[in-house]
Amino acid sequence: MKLVISPTFSRASKRLLKRNPKFADSIRETLELLEKDVFHQQLKTHKLKGELEGSWACSAAYDLRIVFKIIQLENTESILLLTVGTHDEVY
Repeated sequence: MKLVISPTFSRASKRLLKRNPKFADSIRETLELLEKDVFHQQLKTHKLKGELEGSWACSAAYDLRIVFKIIQLENTESILLLTVGTHDEVY
């Protein structure tokens, strides 16, 4: 699937990496895996409920999550990256 980066995701990742540059490799590896197989066991992909219903989340590190939606873009299923951050920041 194709990854589509939202402005919110872009801002959140820049903020996160400014505070914690060590997460750069984890985020990059997670995005590569997400693009290949959104439901790969390592990602622990799960549906969200409540305010984030309709969205999905996956784990990029112990306390690091990426929130996304699966959308149709140009007749192709794509992954819209919504935000990234610690568990408390994104939920």
